[in-house]
Amino acid sequence: MLATRLIRLIENHHSSLTQEAMQDVLTNEKTRSFHQVPRAELEPRVALLYQNLGTWIGNPNEDAIRKEYEHWGRTRFHQGIPFSEIIYLLILTKKHLRKFIREHGLVDFSGDRITPEDLVGVGLYAVQELNYQVGDFFDRALYHVVRGYESAAMKQSAAV
Repeated sequence: MLATRLIRLIENHHSSLTQEAMQDVLTNEKTRSFHQVPRAELEPRVALLYQNLGTWIGNPNEDAIRKEYEHWGRTRFHQGIPFSEIIYLLILTKKHLRKFIREHGLVDFSGDRITPEDLVGVGLYAVQELNYQVGDFFDRALYHVVRGYESAAMKQSAAV
């Protein structure tokens, strides 16, 4: 399946995707609190998302997604990151992923920004399906981030 080739291309280019997303997160006014999170902590988490995309959407294990993203929510709560900024970080990572899909999953391309070996011929339906699967994954991840954040907030409230 050609969409599978595109997923593999995304996973193989997770480093450049991560760098682009991190640059955006660390300079964006809507993610200001993340500027205080050590890059050495945040960057591997973002990279993991891109690196494991095939697993997350191709063979979704809800328990693994739950564990990963509830932990993410709890961690960010304890770091004092506003919830709106956590949401925006996920929006930014999805934006960069969708940009990559648009740029690399084309049937015809007339630009010179990428090399031919990085261009995967994918039909419009496959690109749309992949974008749907990406959106579905981010929706599930967001749900679990919220649950993790809420559980940490409730635990802290109960302790007070």
